[in-house]
Amino acid sequence: MIWHVYNIICNKHARIGEIMKTETREENLFEYASRQGGYFTAKQAERAGYSYRLHAYHADTGRWQKIERGVFRLRSFPAAQRDDLIRLSLWSRNRKDNPQFVVSHESALAIHELGDVMPAKLHFSVPPGFRKKVSENIVLHKTKDLDPRDIETREGFSVTSPLRTLLDAAESDLDENELEKALRDAMDRGLVRLKQIDVGEMSENGKLRMLMAIKAVEEKRS
Repeated sequence: MIWHVYNIICNKHARIGEIMKTETREENLFEYASRQGGYFTAKQAERAGYSYRLHAYHADTGRWQKIERGVFRLRSFPAAQRDDLIRLSLWSRNRKDNPQFVVSHESALAIHELGDVMPAKLHFSVPPGFRKKVSENIVLHKTKDLDPRDIETREGFSVTSPLRTLLDAAESDLDENELEKALRDAMDRGLVRLKQIDVGEMSENGKLRMLMAIKAVEEKRS
Protein backbone atom coordinates (compact mmCIF):
# COMPACT_ATOMS: atom_id res chain seq x y z
CA MET A 1 0.00 0.00 0.00
CA ILE A 2 2.80 2.38 0.94
CA TRP A 3 4.64 1.65 -2.33
CA HIS A 4 1.44 2.23 -4.29
CA VAL A 5 0.98 5.66 -2.71
CA TYR A 6 4.68 6.41 -3.24
CA ASN A 7 4.39 5.56 -6.96
CA ILE A 8 1.34 7.81 -7.33
CA ILE A 9 3.21 10.72 -5.74
CA CYS A 10 6.28 10.16 -7.95
CA ASN A 11 4.17 10.00 -11.11
CA LYS A 12 2.34 13.17 -10.10
CA HIS A 13 5.63 14.99 -9.50
CA ALA A 14 6.95 13.76 -12.86
CA ARG A 15 3.86 15.10 -14.66
CA ILE A 16 4.20 18.45 -12.89
CA GLY A 17 7.88 18.56 -13.84
CA GLU A 18 7.06 17.85 -17.49
CA ILE A 19 4.38 20.57 -17.54
CA MET A 20 6.83 23.07 -16.04
CA LYS A 21 9.49 22.06 -18.57
CA THR A 22 7.02 22.55 -21.44
CA GLU A 23 5.95 25.94 -20.13
CA THR A 24 9.59 27.02 -19.73
CA ARG A 25 10.60 26.08 -23.26
CA GLU A 26 7.49 27.76 -24.68
CA GLU A 27 8.40 30.94 -22.80
CA ASN A 28 12.00 30.72 -24.02
CA LEU A 29 10.91 30.26 -27.62
CA PHE A 30 8.40 33.09 -27.39
CA GLU A 31 11.18 35.36 -26.13
CA TYR A 32 13.19 34.68 -29.31
CA ALA A 33 10.15 34.99 -31.57
CA SER A 34 8.82 38.19 -29.99
CA ARG A 35 12.06 40.00 -30.92
CA GLN A 36 11.85 38.77 -34.51
CA GLY A 37 8.27 39.31 -35.60
CA GLY A 38 7.27 35.78 -34.61
CA TYR A 39 10.18 34.13 -36.44
CA PHE A 40 12.89 31.92 -34.98
CA THR A 41 15.62 29.61 -36.21
CA ALA A 42 16.05 25.89 -35.59
CA LYS A 43 19.08 26.62 -33.40
CA GLN A 44 17.09 29.10 -31.34
CA ALA A 45 14.38 26.48 -30.87
CA GLU A 46 17.01 24.03 -29.64
CA ARG A 47 18.39 26.59 -27.21
CA ALA A 48 14.83 27.17 -26.00
CA GLY A 49 14.56 23.48 -25.16
CA TYR A 50 13.00 21.88 -28.26
CA SER A 51 14.82 18.80 -29.49
CA TYR A 52 15.77 19.03 -33.18
CA ARG A 53 13.99 15.74 -33.98
CA LEU A 54 10.68 17.25 -32.80
CA HIS A 55 10.80 20.34 -35.02
CA ALA A 56 8.99 18.60 -37.88
CA TYR A 57 6.30 17.41 -35.44
CA HIS A 58 5.58 20.94 -34.23
CA ALA A 59 5.43 22.15 -37.83
CA ASP A 60 3.10 19.32 -38.83
CA THR A 61 0.73 19.99 -35.93
CA GLY A 62 0.36 23.57 -37.12
CA ARG A 63 1.78 25.47 -34.14
CA TRP A 64 4.91 26.31 -36.09
CA GLN A 65 4.96 27.46 -39.69
CA LYS A 66 8.02 26.34 -41.62
CA ILE A 67 9.33 29.25 -43.70
CA GLU A 68 12.47 27.73 -45.17
CA ARG A 69 15.25 25.43 -44.10
CA GLY A 70 16.06 26.18 -40.48
CA VAL A 71 13.56 29.04 -40.13
CA PHE A 72 10.11 28.82 -38.53
CA ARG A 73 7.38 31.16 -37.35
CA LEU A 74 4.80 30.98 -34.58
CA ARG A 75 1.62 30.68 -36.60
CA SER A 76 -0.50 32.73 -34.19
CA PHE A 77 1.97 35.62 -33.92
CA PRO A 78 0.78 38.97 -35.42
CA ALA A 79 2.41 40.02 -38.69
CA ALA A 80 5.37 42.38 -38.38
CA GLN A 81 5.58 45.72 -40.17
CA ARG A 82 8.70 44.74 -42.15
CA ASP A 83 8.20 41.01 -42.43
CA ASP A 84 10.34 40.94 -45.58
CA LEU A 85 13.40 42.34 -43.82
CA ILE A 86 13.07 39.92 -40.92
CA ARG A 87 12.98 36.93 -43.26
CA LEU A 88 15.98 38.15 -45.22
CA SER A 89 17.90 38.87 -42.04
CA LEU A 90 17.37 35.32 -40.77
CA TRP A 91 18.14 33.90 -44.22
CA SER A 92 21.50 35.69 -44.19
CA ARG A 93 22.67 34.08 -40.94
CA ASN A 94 26.08 32.41 -40.80
CA ARG A 95 27.04 29.04 -39.33
CA LYS A 96 26.92 30.53 -35.85
CA ASP A 97 23.29 31.53 -36.50
CA ASN A 98 24.14 35.25 -36.59
CA PRO A 99 22.38 37.36 -39.27
CA GLN A 100 24.80 39.03 -41.69
CA PHE A 101 22.47 41.53 -43.39
CA VAL A 102 22.37 45.10 -42.13
CA VAL A 103 19.86 47.33 -43.94
CA SER A 104 21.85 50.25 -45.35
CA HIS A 105 22.19 52.96 -47.98
CA GLU A 106 18.91 53.90 -49.72
CA SER A 107 16.92 51.26 -47.83
CA ALA A 108 18.18 52.63 -44.50
CA LEU A 109 17.18 56.15 -45.59
CA ALA A 110 13.66 54.84 -46.13
CA ILE A 111 13.62 53.07 -42.75
CA HIS A 112 14.72 56.25 -40.97
CA GLU A 113 12.35 58.31 -43.16
CA LEU A 114 15.12 60.63 -44.30
CA GLY A 115 14.36 62.41 -47.56
CA ASP A 116 11.92 61.09 -50.12
CA VAL A 117 13.85 58.04 -51.30
CA MET A 118 11.75 55.07 -52.41
CA PRO A 119 14.35 52.48 -53.48
CA ALA A 120 13.32 49.91 -56.08
CA LYS A 121 15.80 47.45 -54.57
CA LEU A 122 16.75 46.43 -51.06
CA HIS A 123 20.22 47.50 -49.94
CA PHE A 124 22.23 45.59 -47.33
CA SER A 125 25.75 45.89 -45.96
CA VAL A 126 27.47 42.53 -45.45
CA PRO A 127 30.91 41.29 -44.35
CA PRO A 128 33.51 40.83 -47.14
CA GLY A 129 33.29 37.05 -46.84
CA PHE A 130 29.53 36.82 -47.45
CA ARG A 131 28.95 34.28 -50.26
CA LYS A 132 25.23 33.55 -50.47
CA LYS A 133 23.55 34.31 -53.80
CA VAL A 134 20.78 36.88 -53.71
CA SER A 135 17.91 37.78 -56.02
CA GLU A 136 18.01 40.68 -58.49
CA ASN A 137 16.03 42.98 -56.20
CA ILE A 138 18.81 42.96 -53.58
CA VAL A 139 21.99 45.05 -53.66
CA LEU A 140 24.87 44.01 -51.40
CA HIS A 141 27.52 46.43 -50.17
CA LYS A 142 30.49 44.52 -48.80
CA THR A 143 32.18 46.41 -46.00
CA LYS A 144 34.70 45.55 -43.31
CA ASP A 145 34.52 48.77 -41.31
CA LEU A 146 30.98 48.60 -39.93
CA ASP A 147 31.33 49.43 -36.25
CA PRO A 148 28.73 48.25 -33.69
CA ARG A 149 28.04 51.94 -33.04
CA ASP A 150 26.95 52.24 -36.67
CA ILE A 151 24.16 49.69 -36.22
CA GLU A 152 20.69 49.96 -34.70
CA THR A 153 18.43 47.02 -33.87
CA ARG A 154 14.82 46.96 -35.02
CA GLU A 155 12.17 44.23 -34.79
CA GLY A 156 14.00 41.25 -36.26
CA PHE A 157 16.60 43.11 -38.33
CA SER A 158 19.47 45.58 -38.07
CA VAL A 159 19.85 48.92 -39.84
CA THR A 160 22.71 51.40 -40.09
CA SER A 161 22.43 54.45 -37.83
CA PRO A 162 21.24 57.73 -39.37
CA LEU A 163 24.81 59.10 -39.34
CA ARG A 164 26.31 56.03 -40.98
CA THR A 165 23.43 55.94 -43.45
CA LEU A 166 24.15 59.51 -44.57
CA LEU A 167 27.86 58.77 -44.97
CA ASP A 168 27.03 55.70 -47.07
CA ALA A 169 24.56 57.71 -49.14
CA ALA A 170 27.22 60.32 -49.88
CA GLU A 171 29.54 57.56 -51.11
CA SER A 172 26.83 56.13 -53.37
CA ASP A 173 25.27 57.45 -56.58
CA LEU A 174 22.22 58.84 -54.77
CA ASP A 175 20.92 62.04 -56.35
CA GLU A 176 22.51 65.12 -54.73
CA ASN A 177 19.12 66.70 -54.03
CA GLU A 178 17.99 63.56 -52.23
CA LEU A 179 21.20 63.54 -50.17
CA GLU A 180 20.57 67.14 -49.19
CA LYS A 181 16.96 66.39 -48.20
CA ALA A 182 18.04 63.39 -46.15
CA LEU A 183 20.69 65.41 -44.33
CA ARG A 184 18.26 68.25 -43.63
CA ASP A 185 15.65 65.84 -42.26
CA ALA A 186 18.22 64.18 -39.99
CA MET A 187 19.38 67.52 -38.63
CA ASP A 188 15.87 68.92 -38.20
CA ARG A 189 14.85 65.87 -36.18
CA GLY A 190 18.02 65.94 -34.07
CA LEU A 191 19.24 62.58 -35.35
CA VAL A 192 22.54 64.00 -36.58
CA ARG A 193 24.59 67.08 -35.69
CA LEU A 194 27.10 68.69 -38.04
CA LYS A 195 30.01 68.15 -35.66
CA GLN A 196 29.36 64.40 -35.81
CA ILE A 197 29.96 64.24 -39.56
CA ASP A 198 33.60 63.25 -40.10
CA VAL A 199 34.56 63.25 -43.77
CA GLY A 200 38.19 62.38 -43.04
CA GLU A 201 37.82 58.70 -43.96
CA MET A 202 35.62 59.26 -47.01
CA SER A 203 36.64 59.02 -50.65
CA GLU A 204 37.29 62.30 -52.46
CA ASN A 205 33.97 62.04 -54.31
CA GLY A 206 32.03 61.13 -51.17
CA LYS A 207 33.69 63.94 -49.23
CA LEU A 208 32.83 66.46 -51.93
CA ARG A 209 29.20 65.33 -52.11
CA MET A 210 28.79 65.47 -48.33
CA LEU A 211 30.38 68.92 -48.02
CA MET A 212 28.14 70.23 -50.81
CA ALA A 213 25.07 68.83 -49.04
CA ILE A 214 26.15 70.42 -45.74
CA LYS A 215 26.70 73.77 -47.44
CA ALA A 216 23.29 73.64 -49.13
CA VAL A 217 21.54 72.81 -45.85
CA GLU A 218 23.34 75.58 -43.98
CA GLU A 219 22.50 78.15 -46.67
CA LYS A 220 18.81 77.30 -46.52
CA ARG A 221 18.86 77.50 -42.72
CA SER A 222 20.47 80.96 -42.64
